[in-house]
Formats: sequence, C-alpha cells, structure tokens
Amino acid sequence: MDVLSDTLAALRTGRPCSTLTRQQGHWEMGIPPFGGAGFHVVLDGSCRLIPRAPGEAVTLVKGDAVFLPHGTPHTLTASADHPPTVLLTGGYRMDQARAHPLLADFPTFVPLSARATLHPSLHTVIRLLGDELESPGQGTDAALPSLLELLLIHLMRAVYEARSTVATTGWCRALADPTTGAALRALHTEPARPWTVASLAATAGLSRAAFSRRFTTLVGRPPLTYVTWWRLTLAAGLLRNSDATLATVAERVGYASQFAFANAFKREYGTSPGRYRLLAAGDDGLGGGYRAATAPLPVEPVSVLMPS
Repeated sequence: MDVLSDTLAALRTGRPCSTLTRQQGHWEMGIPPFGGAGFHVVLDGSCRLIPRAPGEAVTLVKGDAVFLPHGTPHTLTASADHPPTVLLTGGYRMDQARAHPLLADFPTFVPLSARATLHPSLHTVIRLLGDELESPGQGTDAALPSLLELLLIHLMRAVYEARSTVATTGWCRALADPTTGAALRALHTEPARPWTVASLAATAGLSRAAFSRRFTTLVGRPPLTYVTWWRLTLAAGLLRNSDATLATVAERVGYASQFAFANAFKREYGTSPGRYRLLAAGDDGLGGGYRAATAPLPVEPVSVLMPS
C-alpha cells in the first residue's frame, strides 16, 4: 500500500457522511469545531466562508471546493442578492489523539478552484457525488460510501501535490524527497521489519548521520521515533477495524511478543490494546446515514432572511 493510502486507512475512524443543502436569500450556517476533516462543495450559486479565528474570508463559486483538514470552526454565508446556493457538505472523523504529520502540514482551509484543468479527477468525483445526492436511485446507498472515500483521497492528493512543490520542510516535502521518501515508503511497506537507522539510511542511499539529520528535519521527528509512532498508529487502526488477535496485531506491526506490544501500546495510548478495542467499538463514528437530514459536521442553526 502506498504511504498516503496507508495513512488514511490508519487514521480514519467511523463512517464518512455528507448532506446536500439548498439555501436562498440571506443565510448563515455556523460550523463548530469538528473532530476530523471536512469539506464543502458549491454545486450551484455561491457563498462566503468566514473563519472564526483571524484569517481572510474565502469566496466560493459554483464548482469550488474547500477542504478543512483540521475541522476548524467557521461560518458559511450569502447575502440576499445572491442566487440560491446548493451546498454539498461532508466530514471524515479522524483519530485526534494520533494526528499524522501529513495533516499537521496542511493549512487550515484549502480552497480548490472550479477550474477542472487543475484537478480533473477531483471534479469528476464531485460531479458524481452531487448527481447521486441530487437524484438518488437504485444503488445510491452503495455508491455514496465509495464516492465519499474517493473524494477524500482526491482532496488529500490535491493538497499533497501542491504542498510538496512549495514546502521546504514538513511531511509533504519529506514524502516527495527522493531519499526520505524512499525510507518512508520502505517503512510503510514493511512495518514489521526490524528497522534501524542504518538500514533506513541504506534504503535512502545516504550515510547514517546524513540520513538521520535529513529525516528529522523534514519529518519533524527522528527516524526510530517515527518508526515506533507509525507501528503503534497502525496497530490502533487494526484494533479498531479488524478482529485480528492481539498476538497477530503485535506480529504485523513488528513486535516480537504480545507482552512487548501491550507495554508499548499502553505507554503511548494510556490504555491496554484490549481496552482500546472495546472503547473504539462503542464509538460508531459520525453516525447517521449518508443522506442524513442534518449535516455530518456539527451545524449551528441556520438563520435565513428571505428578501422582501
């Protein structure tokens, strides 16, 4: 599995959800903080996104999308002289206790232009998702989960590709870097391998010291610290999303014994692997259907003032 897919699989919790809303006249929709990543897509009309914290407002027109990697609170609004707005809103709950450096490298709001030439695959998914929500038919309930997952992948890919070309440090730059990226891909391909700084450096084609410095600078943590962090993050995902035994999970993430794995997991998560699995099973994620009556992001009441 490639690194981006690996990361998403381990950090996603619960089910994705989306809703379609139509607003006209003057309206405001408040979005409180959300424990994950969210998105808005303007299928028709236009609106303004206003951050709660200091920051510039963003105007969104038909076909525009905005990705919110950190679930940052904001307000969506439009004035009375705007045409009716059709808005697709969705969310993906993430493991907040294990925020991946990839997400930390993303800005608060990521506007994505309606110009399909920039992200043609993303806009194709948006159109398909909008069509299913606008005109549901046989198979819609099966199609929506896959389309929502595909949308998240293309949103993340669009941000990653943009960040990797302009950032000088950070996880996006690390993954795009020929040497550090090679080590990350090898680690994610074989997490159970008994990695050392020397073996990772050999994979990257650098000396041990040069690799350690470069990896730490770009990724933000030393190589073996990242190895441990990723193994336990991967283990948490397996505990949430599979019925694999604790011994099997320990083996798959590179621990020689279930006892060693349990101790490492408890140090990192503050609870045993078995207890973590029980707690995760009781959290059904976002809840609700894919075409729920309310938005998957917690939404404050919408105030609408119809024009006279």
